[in-house]
Amino acid sequence: MSRKAKRKKQRPRPAEHGSSRQARARGSRNKRTALLVWAIVIVAIVIGVYYFTGASANKARNVPSLGNRHIRVGTSGAISYNTEPPTSGPHYPTIVRWGVHRSPIDKGFQVHNLEDGGVLVQYNCSDCPELVKKLGNLVRDYPKFVILAPYPSMKHRIALTAWGKIDTLEAFDEKRITAFIDAYRGLDHHPRGRR
Repeated sequence: MSRKAKRKKQRPRPAEHGSSRQARARGSRNKRTALLVWAIVIVAIVIGVYYFTGASANKARNVPSLGNRHIRVGTSGAISYNTEPPTSGPHYPTIVRWGVHRSPIDKGFQVHNLEDGGVLVQYNCSDCPELVKKLGNLVRDYPKFVILAPYPSMKHRIALTAWGKIDTLEAFDEKRITAFIDAYRGLDHHPRGRR
């Protein structure tokens, strides 16, 4: 083989060299497209899980805080709270036990339980044993930081309260109630330095 033929054989052809670069560029674009598609699929799955697990069921309304001042037991009736049931404000220096209560709870105790990270599930109906049973079963799943009690003077059938948060319902909605409890239960709201 002559030298000229050897050199010609060793040199890459311009067409081959260009198509190799194009193939690499196409491969890089394909990888970016595949990553983008996977990212979109993952985001869609996360959003789907969020909505179908009830995390989006939390419809709580924010309420301006009325502070954390302690008052003497028995004096909460003179306080004008900004929601019914209350979500913050002057309250007694002690809490009531977590769990199911058969009698209404004084607002002064309610607010202190909220300050300690509690969630109150309260209902207004006189002849609704099925509703009370469903609410009781749900509340019993939480050994601490949740209270169920009647609240005969409120306008709504069910009220969910946490510190600075309220949601009201006219019918039992397990996902919505559970989402509220899970979002706010256990969050302490004491001013720094006071417990």
